[in-house]
Amino acid sequence: MKRVFITGASSGLGLALAKRYAADGASLGLVGRRGHVLRELAGSLPGQHRCYALDVRDREILHAAAHDFIAHGEGSVDAVIASAGISTGTVTGETSDYAVFQSIVETNLLATVATFEPFVAPMRAAGAGRLVGLGSVAGVRGLPGAGAYSASKAAVAVYCESLRLELAESGVRVVTIAPGYIDTPMTQHNPYRMPFLMPVDDFAEKAHAAIERGVSYTVIPWQMGVVAKIMRLLPDAVYDRVARNAPRKPRSMGS
Repeated sequence: MKRVFITGASSGLGLALAKRYAADGASLGLVGRRGHVLRELAGSLPGQHRCYALDVRDREILHAAAHDFIAHGEGSVDAVIASAGISTGTVTGETSDYAVFQSIVETNLLATVATFEPFVAPMRAAGAGRLVGLGSVAGVRGLPGAGAYSASKAAVAVYCESLRLELAESGVRVVTIAPGYIDTPMTQHNPYRMPFLMPVDDFAEKAHAAIERGVSYTVIPWQMGVVAKIMRLLPDAVYDRVARNAPRKPRSMGS
């Protein structure tokens, strides 16, 4: 039986991935801020699962949950998916947005590190496992009004690349998944057109396949992967002209 630890499991991408892995017969460690939602989810899924209601920015409590999941189960943990994340518009110069920058970086980047930390040693010992970080197409190039989110997701991708090299000889695979626009509560508030918007269950299916293959990096859906490659290749002067008037996510925290 597979064992999978998932943060951000109470909604969005984490919820969809939890359902997908449970359908495979996996035993899950479900992490989220809303305990009652996690318990309802666990009760609706086949199999036996453990729930951990916490804020992923609290490294000590997150580690305690990870160690509990490691200890209460047979065999090693097969996959750890750090899918907890937040997104909102931010503007440098709006002094109240500094706390928002901090919260986004702590949740999207530092909590990914904290999520992986307890599992590295046991996965090394087992010579197997998957550590999965969630980047974003928004992290390929900086987007106006999204400095915190773009920076945090770019950092996740580069961090996972570094970790992949560190663990290259261990048998542990580090997987980075960069979603485009996926139909989740996070994107449903966006007041602009979202090209190639994908249903969340379709995302979970493709992400599950990528994780199982142990791919190093993938963009989902593939059409946004093409967009990401073009964005990377554009000279700064061209990109600036194209992107400076891009629609912006509303500021909804700290404003």
